Amino acid sequence: MTNSQKNYNASEELDITPHSTSTRPNLKGDRLNVFLLILLYIMQGIPFGFSISALPIILQSKKVVTYGEQALLSYILWPYSLKLLWAPLVDVHYIQCIGKRKSWLLSVQYLTGVFLLYAANNINDWIPEKGKPNILILTCVFFVLNLLVSTQNIVVDSWALTMLKKANVGFSSVCSSSGFAIGVMLGSVIPVLLTSEDFCNKHLRFTPGMGGIMTLESILFTCGILFILVATLIAIFKKEKDVRSEDNHSQPRVTNSYKLLWDIVKLPNIRVLLIALLTMKVGFSAMRNSLVYLKLVDVGIPKDDIMILTTAMFAVKIVTPFAVSKYTSGPKPMSVCLKSMPIKLIWSLTYIAFIHFTPMIIYRNGVLNVPIYYYIILGFLNAISEALSYIMLVAITAFFSRISDYRFGGTYMTLLNTVSNFGMTYSSSIGLKFIDFLTFKKCSNDSENNCSTSDLKNTCDTNGGNCLVTIDGYYVEIIICVVIGFIWYWMFKNTLKSFQTKSSSYWMVYVDQKSEQNDDIAVDLSSK
Repeated sequence: MTNSQKNYNASEELDITPHSTSTRPNLKGDRLNVFLLILLYIMQGIPFGFSISALPIILQSKKVVTYGEQALLSYILWPYSLKLLWAPLVDVHYIQCIGKRKSWLLSVQYLTGVFLLYAANNINDWIPEKGKPNILILTCVFFVLNLLVSTQNIVVDSWALTMLKKANVGFSSVCSSSGFAIGVMLGSVIPVLLTSEDFCNKHLRFTPGMGGIMTLESILFTCGILFILVATLIAIFKKEKDVRSEDNHSQPRVTNSYKLLWDIVKLPNIRVLLIALLTMKVGFSAMRNSLVYLKLVDVGIPKDDIMILTTAMFAVKIVTPFAVSKYTSGPKPMSVCLKSMPIKLIWSLTYIAFIHFTPMIIYRNGVLNVPIYYYIILGFLNAISEALSYIMLVAITAFFSRISDYRFGGTYMTLLNTVSNFGMTYSSSIGLKFIDFLTFKKCSNDSENNCSTSDLKNTCDTNGGNCLVTIDGYYVEIIICVVIGFIWYWMFKNTLKSFQTKSSSYWMVYVDQKSEQNDDIAVDLSSK
């Protein structure tokens, strides 16, 4: 047996030993750390919730933003799907006297706070009360903001592994899932409801007043101060554990981190899986809840009611993983995902009829009057859609866990999750863009005017006409996406099912053991 093999077996034994002990989780001495982690995850979730839900709905309610512009705005979420590209840099470069994770956390938190204060100072100019919002500057600013917050996500995920005691490391996933979900809910709901005059007068005020109880400016300003304040408190009071002695002072190289990623990608089965993950979500690109909500706001549903419904959907997101854990924890979780997919594709067709008849239901003699049964039906449709989405998500994640090479689990899982998330992100952007492309209009008093450009629309308005939709691109897109989804299902179903029966050797990464020993290639890239 060679020295490198002996070293490898020794390290393998060390990895097994802690799991064989009877040490049980005990939060004594870790309660403040758990609180800090939950707080940091909540703070990460707030900008994400604002970006994915509140901001698009606020803009759509202005009635002057096209779906093409919403597609441009959707790029602000791309950093969450691309963070794997710079995750190795976060692991290697840091200020030693401050701390490996703390130096990055303080930097991104202070910068995030500054960007939020800058956004607060200018948000009224970017989203004026009357007139067209500045979509380009909003996209640029919030792209950078999400770039910072997604970097913080990498840092906190990694710091949680050393911040908590070894027996309590399992609580890090609880902190992550619960804290981020709370943050997303706050970021989605507060900017819409607390700035709404109608909602505040109806539910929060004793006597009616003008405007909401908060403004977008005050909300962004408060968040900016919160990020700066928490960063300052962490800088003063929180000490980072020095793990250099535990790491044998090894310093992983960035090049080795990227080489490991490339070694994983070169595996034949992984290449097929990555192609499947990149294209899987195309069939659902017209059925994102965020896009459905934009369409509902477009046809007249108040944005306040949409956000209340969004809040209720968080219950489905929390309950579903527990409800299906019995099936997804088995040996064939991908089968659960594949069984759910055609159901969700067919279910998406119900939205065509529902949205088509919405104006007839919510308007009486030209006056908006949404009946209670409408919200019950909408809640039911969304609950089934969300449940199916989360069943697929949990099943895919469980499949990733089963096939990942345990030696490089963090890198392996992050690669698969990143590709899966990117498949969702880019398909959503394309879905928004194609709605305008597939929509056809004509001027009510000029059949030759198709209202395809701003000038033609202005001409129609000037001549006393209205641009009427003859073919709604959203309905066309749903049908196209469903067809694409079933084609994908036919192409990949048997292949993905067969992956579940392959032994672990099909997914193992074969690296040079000497290089592995000397360079510590297995760096931590774990993130959500």
